Amino acid sequence: MIEYLRRIGLSELEARCYLTLHVDSPLSGYEVAKRVSVSRTNVYSALRSLVDKGGCRIIDGHPTLYDAVPINQFIGLLKSEFEQTARVLSSKLKTSARHAPGFYSWKGSDPVNRAIRRLIVNATQLIVVDAWAEDLPPIEETLLEAEAHGITVVVVTLGEFRTPLKNIVQHMAYDIPSDMPRKFSLLCDSHASIIANFGGDMNPSALETEHSGVADILKNAFYHDLIMHHIEADFGPELTARYGHQYATLRKLYWEEKGWIIE
Repeated sequence: MIEYLRRIGLSELEARCYLTLHVDSPLSGYEVAKRVSVSRTNVYSALRSLVDKGGCRIIDGHPTLYDAVPINQFIGLLKSEFEQTARVLSSKLKTSARHAPGFYSWKGSDPVNRAIRRLIVNATQLIVVDAWAEDLPPIEETLLEAEAHGITVVVVTLGEFRTPLKNIVQHMAYDIPSDMPRKFSLLCDSHASIIANFGGDMNPSALETEHSGVADILKNAFYHDLIMHHIEADFGPELTARYGHQYATLRKLYWEEKGWIIE
């Protein structure tokens, strides 16, 4: 819970104090300090900050007591303040026109997933995700929220992924070396895209862009996935008999015999 409270603007100590008061209120600052095992000076400072932020109430007396504001009320206040701030910023800071789309890099699991979620929550019509099953859980809830708001969400997945999402195109996962990264792509509203790597021996990284060339590549890959999904569903045994498991015969032809290996 501490991590979630930090996400809404509390420091770690403020979060610990709030949770302590949430479980057992009201308490004096001295009692809170004992329970969180932090000096009274720091705890009193954290409690004053909690009061300023609207997460804690004071009961005057000797000693002064502190009471946690119910979490639903606290969250409602923060949401209202955020929405007011967001409206002001949106009206005052208009997005400037760009002459050419840029390319932006992200590194690390948290920054990459945060960039992915940002594009998802700002989509208005269509979201297409192409990913390995193990890389979908961090963004599943955000995709479900988008779908609940009437946005079409299509997920092309390698490997089985159990989810309430409506539109899943599932392909059988193939074997890759343990040090090879897993590919991920996201296309929102046919223009905003992210291409990323997860796993392997690399730190997760991603490239974000609105370049039309990248969007066209992802669209073509999506159409290819849809066509192959139907072909494999209708002719799976025949394809395996003709080309081998996971198209091993074709890979041997082009990779080994012709030497067409792109690394």
